[in-house]
Amino acid sequence: MNKENKSSLNERISLIASHMYKQHKEYTEAAENTKKVFEKLLRDLEAIASELQQSFVKRNLSATSVNCQIDSDRSVGIINILWNSISFTTRGNTKPQALYREGNSPLFAGRILALNGNFYDASLDIQDQEYPDILECEIASLFVPADTTAHAILKVRHMGNEEFPLNQTDAPKEFLMRSIEILCGGGIFHEEFNSDEEEI
Repeated sequence: MNKENKSSLNERISLIASHMYKQHKEYTEAAENTKKVFEKLLRDLEAIASELQQSFVKRNLSATSVNCQIDSDRSVGIINILWNSISFTTRGNTKPQALYREGNSPLFAGRILALNGNFYDASLDIQDQEYPDILECEIASLFVPADTTAHAILKVRHMGNEEFPLNQTDAPKEFLMRSIEILCGGGIFHEEFNSDEEEI
């Protein structure tokens, strides 16, 4: 390889290394920040569960109608409210991923998912799934950037690309409450018999 080709090759390799280093740096900083936000979310989850228990007792419902559980590695938190279960997790943040933002630059961020159902319920088949399959159960997501002073972005699945910026101090509690309101504020419809289905 002549000197000119070697110089060109070194320049291309340097550009790749610089680009990958920048992504890796943003990813590790976002992952660390997401971990801190999620830890606050888990503390808020316990406090909200306790408040809900007290409110249920005032309405003559058992305090056991509400409970929460947190896994040992603190990557999953679950709240059960009567027949509703919501799981919050940071699992899946294994590589740099950016949030696509229409009209804005992509934002490298960690992601906290709110999922409809109990993460450990085998019938949901959530716990071993990776994106995008796990997103079938998504209620909302909180995207946490590397910069601790920047807003976290809340996106609600049924609201498309609409973004709700939240300061990172309030983001965990607001994300929890919005997710609970979305799931518990709705209702469950009776299943309907589909006459077009073949009889067995």
